[in-house]
Amino acid sequence: MANKTAKRPSKSKKRLISATGSKLKKAATKKPVSKKAGPKVSPLAPKNFSVMPSIGGVLLSVTNSGTKYKNRDDLLFVQLAEKTQVAGVFTTSKTAADPVLWCRKNLEGGAARALVVNAGNANAFTGKAGLATVKVTAAAAASLTGCRQKDVFIASTGVIGEVLDGDAIGPALGKAVRQGEADWEAAASAIMTTDTYAKFTTRTVKIGDVDVTLNGIAKGSGMIQPDLATMLVFLFTDAALPASVLQTLLMLETRDSFNAITVDSDTSTSDTVLLFATGTAMEQVAEDGKPVTPIVRAGDPRLREFRAALSDLMLDLAHQVVRDGEGASKFIEIKVCGAASHKAARQIGLSIANSPLVKTAIAGEDANWGRIVMAVGKSGEEADRDRLLIRIGDIDVAKNGIAVDGFDEAPVTKHMKGTDIKIEVDVGVGRAEATVWTCDLTYDYIRINADYRS
Repeated sequence: MANKTAKRPSKSKKRLISATGSKLKKAATKKPVSKKAGPKVSPLAPKNFSVMPSIGGVLLSVTNSGTKYKNRDDLLFVQLAEKTQVAGVFTTSKTAADPVLWCRKNLEGGAARALVVNAGNANAFTGKAGLATVKVTAAAAASLTGCRQKDVFIASTGVIGEVLDGDAIGPALGKAVRQGEADWEAAASAIMTTDTYAKFTTRTVKIGDVDVTLNGIAKGSGMIQPDLATMLVFLFTDAALPASVLQTLLMLETRDSFNAITVDSDTSTSDTVLLFATGTAMEQVAEDGKPVTPIVRAGDPRLREFRAALSDLMLDLAHQVVRDGEGASKFIEIKVCGAASHKAARQIGLSIANSPLVKTAIAGEDANWGRIVMAVGKSGEEADRDRLLIRIGDIDVAKNGIAVDGFDEAPVTKHMKGTDIKIEVDVGVGRAEATVWTCDLTYDYIRINADYRS
């Protein structure tokens, strides 16, 4: 399917169009190969990754900026077709980085033409220098793309409190463009810090009779307990959807994906999730003489399959982040039911997921369910002590507030020796439930973070 425009495209738009390729109805898979940020890939990494299709109106470029790393790409530059719409959610941190503040303001316009992401330096808590670097970056990206600075979105990740050399970013963006188009794995690799593998995935679905593609990349390994967003996540689609619809869909699907994970209970200064829609898939259908009624509300029935795909893709990326938790050896699912509200269930789940005692017990493959009881109690949410049920690996270990009569720990211990751990808790006060995901806490988490700036 060619990706043309109704009017003769500019040189920059021609370049964006030529970068597109054929759609995949069902994504093929390949073995993960990215190991650029650490000596070995997390043992919890997915066994296979999607072969990523191109998306019309998205041009990826990467390079080494010279601002942090010496032997790897650490700068991503994405140029987007005209009329691209954008939605976003961001950290609620009171010490949010300048790139986050810049994106929040630009989001009001709903339009996007470029995205710049650097790794290794968070450009956070550096006073006036932080905003100055953002402005220099936006000016350089706007010049290269031929757009307004307010249509440029910027994200940074890495060390907090160190000044990012803005004068190096502009030339690096030009170098990235000259080096040619990058693929999605290269893009995901360029935004990594302590990650041990690049995180990316794709989905292809229909909106009405139109095939549309969703691609996503993410980074994150530590400083993970988001609130309205997570680490850095960038989602792209060739669907034609207005910013208002994108924003509603993104916020709805964030709750049970990026807002339902934790590695270490810490919320970053830089957490950003952006969703871009280029509209190129719909443009082609319109040019072929098939009228398409615009979608103007998130509840449009034609979006049912798209929303399901977006939800699935976001949860996939969220799980990839947890599976790359710093030093992680266990992927843990915690389901809380019988709660007074979804909010309460989620809070109890996070209390369990963030407990160092629970996490270290799981790391040591110790079925010490008393620590789960403790974590429920400290959550501050309503729970009936004498109706509490705890299940590990689908095996009841405590029921009605006491240990199960004749409890045999052997099958539970066997479950704890696996890599995927499942915990279920019923707090006995209502019907609400929530699921959160986390990883264990190992010696390597301390080693990685003790050595982070060295």
